[in-house]
Amino acid sequence: AYLMYTSGSTGRPKGVQIEHRSVAAFLAWARSAFTAEEMRGVLASTSICFDLSVFELFAPLTVGGACVLASDVLALPTLADRHLVTLVNTVPSAFAELLRSRGDLPASVRTVNLAGEPLTADLARVAYAQPGVTRVLNLYGPTEDTTYSTWMVVSEDGLAGGSVPIGRPIANTRVYVLDRERQPVPIGVPGELYIGGDGLARGYVNRPELTAERFVPDPFGDDPGARLYRTGDV
Repeated sequence: AYLMYTSGSTGRPKGVQIEHRSVAAFLAWARSAFTAEEMRGVLASTSICFDLSVFELFAPLTVGGACVLASDVLALPTLADRHLVTLVNTVPSAFAELLRSRGDLPASVRTVNLAGEPLTADLARVAYAQPGVTRVLNLYGPTEDTTYSTWMVVSEDGLAGGSVPIGRPIANTRVYVLDRERQPVPIGVPGELYIGGDGLARGYVNRPELTAERFVPDPFGDDPGARLYRTGDV
C-alpha cells in the first residue's frame, strides 16, 4: 500500500513497508470506532510523511465524509472551511499550542484524537472544555503497525493523575507486555510492549537483519508464520 520512512533512534531512516490488507484492517476499525457524523469533516493537517495522515486522508472517505486540508493544525482558525471541521487528529503538543496561540476550537469540532505523544490528564480536561467537544481519544501506535494499535475514549469524569492510559487494542490487534524471555509479566511489573495482528508491516525495506530483530515469531499465535513487533516501549 505504501512505504513510510521513520527516523529511528540511530538517525538512519527506516523504510516501513505497509501492505494493503493492513490499511484495509485499520480503516475497517476506524469506520466502526467513529460515527459518520464525527468523520463528516476531518482536518487533514499532518504531512504525508507521517502516518497520522493515513487516518486523516482515508478514514473519512469510508463513510462519505470530507478531508478539510490545512498546511498544519495551527492553521485551523484561519481556514475558510473551519466550520466544516468535526474531528481534529493531531499530537498533544501541537494541540496544546493550537489552543494557547489561537484560542478555542471552532464549535463544529466534536471529536479530538490525540496520538504520538503521552497525553496528560490536564490537556484532556482542556480539550473537553472546548465549546463543541464531546469525545476525546488517546491513541497509540508505531508506524510499523499501521498508525494506531491501541485506543481509549477518555472519560471526562474519570480523569485523575498525570497521564492518560493508552487503552485497549483496536480490532484485529493483540498487545502483550513481555519480559526479556518474551513471557507475559504480572500486572504492575514493567515489561516491553509487543504488538501482533493484521496491522503489522511486512518489514523494513532492504533491511532484513533489522526486520528479523524487530519482527519476531509470535509464541501465542495459532497462525503459521505469525509475528509480533517489538516496540521498544516499556
